[in-house]
Amino acid sequence: MKNRNQTFKTENPEATQTLGEKLGKTLKRGDVIALVGDLGTGKTCLTQGIARGVGIASDEVVNSPSYILINEYNGKIPIYHIDLYRLENSEEITELGLSEYIEGDGICIIEWAERMADLLPDTCIKIHITLADTNASHSSEVRELTSQNLEDENIRHIEIQYPISR
Repeated sequence: MKNRNQTFKTENPEATQTLGEKLGKTLKRGDVIALVGDLGTGKTCLTQGIARGVGIASDEVVNSPSYILINEYNGKIPIYHIDLYRLENSEEITELGLSEYIEGDGICIIEWAERMADLLPDTCIKIHITLADTNASHSSEVRELTSQNLEDENIRHIEIQYPISR
């Protein structure tokens, strides 16, 4: 399946959340978001923004479900926030029974989604987040920004791949 890509750069957590909020406002029931990125790149920060964009109350805490694996947030559309960081292999992931969430009537956001790549639907939205200063292979604009701000750990390069049939 072909994808259309959009690339963004954020310079602080607030900007990452704002981008997530804009994305959240475009989502609908049944959407699956596959988040890929190293530890500390902003996957949960982006998820917080998505939750606000979908209508999750601003007083509801949206945090990483690393230790409990799945958080559910109730709003206009429920959000199922899944974190696969602590899982070691595909058998553990299969045993979770994630199909109920992935095929459910809410929005499913999966951190460390590369760990279940073969189980993701073709229609999922894939988001790759990297720190700009470790991303020398991307656009010259990002490289130029990186060379000026090597000490700034807040700059993120975010690539969103939307399936064409979405």
